[in-house]
Amino acid sequence: MLVFVIPLKSPQVSKSWERVTKLFERCIKSVCNQTSPDFRAIVVCHEKPRIDFAHPHITYLTVDFPPANETNPVAQGNTDKGRKILKGLIYAQQFYPTHTMAVDADDCVSKKLAEFVNQNPNCHGWFINKGYKYQEGSKYIYLKRSNFYKMCGTCNIIRYDLNNIPETAEYNRGYGYYKYYIDHAQVRDILKRESKNINPLPFAGAVYVVETGEHLFYDSNRLKFNIFNRRLLNESLRNEFGLHNSSNSILTTV
Repeated sequence: MLVFVIPLKSPQVSKSWERVTKLFERCIKSVCNQTSPDFRAIVVCHEKPRIDFAHPHITYLTVDFPPANETNPVAQGNTDKGRKILKGLIYAQQFYPTHTMAVDADDCVSKKLAEFVNQNPNCHGWFINKGYKYQEGSKYIYLKRSNFYKMCGTCNIIRYDLNNIPETAEYNRGYGYYKYYIDHAQVRDILKRESKNINPLPFAGAVYVVETGEHLFYDSNRLKFNIFNRRLLNESLRNEFGLHNSSNSILTTV
């Protein structure tokens, strides 16, 4: 079984909680659109978002540790995200997952992930080498042919026992304590050094949604769109990734 862990930022540090909520609703619909019913989704949050969508495989796990503050927004935000991912991974034990995947709450994922994992339960895991990049409101989507995992946090599917979960979790720790869960681009190399190689996913696995106004950190290269990789956002792609309109006029249109 594949368990998705989705850390959701708190209303206190959101630039627009309405925008965060609408993007999350699309994300969770995408996650729950799996072709196999053998999955679970754990949403770790300070406050449960009010959305119209419900699914029996979703668990909302609320936390009581202080939300990130504005002293150092990137470091504080990453620490908050790491705490939530760890909390979700520990909670996931009760579902006896073979694998887990951290998903950023504004991204979308392929509906084929759970079925693929179920067919390969003993593999160390996979990193998403090929995926898509999308700017809200556009009629186009852009294929990222390689190194998607270096750009987007929704990128690693890890066998559960390789998550390096501490015996006793300490949620008052800082950024360094959670680096393994946050530094998505490093996971592949870390596991390789331990002779526990993860493989490239053999299909495009996720959509990285850019310029939402809620990202912690932006590398300007992530905002570049190569016209040669442009694809029309057709119904087939929308259905595979659940990439339907978020009904959010706040976001930029191109």
